[in-house]
Amino acid sequence: MGEVFAGRYELVDPIGRGGAGAVWRAWDHRRGRYVAAKVLLQSDAHMLLRFVREQALRIDHPHVLAPASWAADDDKVLFTMDLVAGGSLGHVIGDYGPLPPRFACTLLDQLLAGLAAVHAEGVVHRDIKPANLLMEATGTGRPHLRLSDFGIAMRKGEPRLTETDHVVGTPGYFAPEQLLGAEPDFPADLFAVGLVALYLLQGRKPDSRALVEHFLAHGTPGATEGVPAPLWDVLANLLQPDPQSRFKTATGARKALAEAVELLPPPAPDEEPVEVFDQLGPLPAPFGPGGPQTTVAVSPAAPAAAASPTGSFHLAPPAQPAPAVQSPPAARPAASPYGPASPYPSTPPPPPARTSGLAPPRPKVTAAFLAAALLCFAVGVWALTRI
Repeated sequence: MGEVFAGRYELVDPIGRGGAGAVWRAWDHRRGRYVAAKVLLQSDAHMLLRFVREQALRIDHPHVLAPASWAADDDKVLFTMDLVAGGSLGHVIGDYGPLPPRFACTLLDQLLAGLAAVHAEGVVHRDIKPANLLMEATGTGRPHLRLSDFGIAMRKGEPRLTETDHVVGTPGYFAPEQLLGAEPDFPADLFAVGLVALYLLQGRKPDSRALVEHFLAHGTPGATEGVPAPLWDVLANLLQPDPQSRFKTATGARKALAEAVELLPPPAPDEEPVEVFDQLGPLPAPFGPGGPQTTVAVSPAAPAAAASPTGSFHLAPPAQPAPAVQSPPAARPAASPYGPASPYPSTPPPPPARTSGLAPPRPKVTAAFLAAALLCFAVGVWALTRI
């Protein structure tokens, strides 16, 4: 069995690692299902404050993967979220390469929908990148993207955890104003969405610095490699170096994206479907689809087979006759449960066994005695009233 954390989460196997800690597949004994658990060490006050911020998010949206619960144990803390098996966008690009425009637009639409829900809560994500965009393992069906990792997210107006001249985020996905120390705001997230779009369509990480320099020196360029012209109009707006020139909201960008999709050519008849594989792999022993594989013992009076919590069945061994229990000698009291050096007195010896071997039915005797006493009392009161 794996390590049990806080008496509830049983760690199964590591499935990822980031700057803040390791991510494990874990079994949630209370909810009876597998979850993803990010485990952090309680050694960095800033990291703990970010942890508190992240686990406090409760955004219920199909394209947002926000923390669901948290727990602390000794010098570690963890928070859990839904287990997403399809890996990240990096896995999809690694398996397939540049994505067909319509497929990429489906992913961008889902990202903008989730981001709109995050922004509606006043939260700036600040770390939108392919590694934080997770995929459900949908095979060749409709893809399903989840925006995750709110470790450096913050609500607008909250105090910053770093100096104003220190940039937080992932190099290559910074908005220009972030590099200048501007306060976190929604347009910075939208700039990162534009870079993610280029990554999906070109199959490689874009050179954001060269792109910004070209915008500043020559204005908005024409459509780049792998990007259809209608779609480039949307991306060019997202990638404007001046945040005032970008879309104001994720919802506005999403509407423009939907209009651009209407102008895209239909997919080619021989276009290869994109498949999102399960990236987690099989569960290690002794875990199964229904949780830890444990054997459930069956009492002699029960049927010969009993269901385990995992749904499998185990035959119980033949019942063995229980050994006779000997009463301790009256002269030697039973040992204290606290040990020989305990300050508490030893347990007194049990009373001699009755010849019948049955204890008297005290509850029935007590009830009968009380009933008789009450009857006598009532008769006495009645007699006094008759004198």
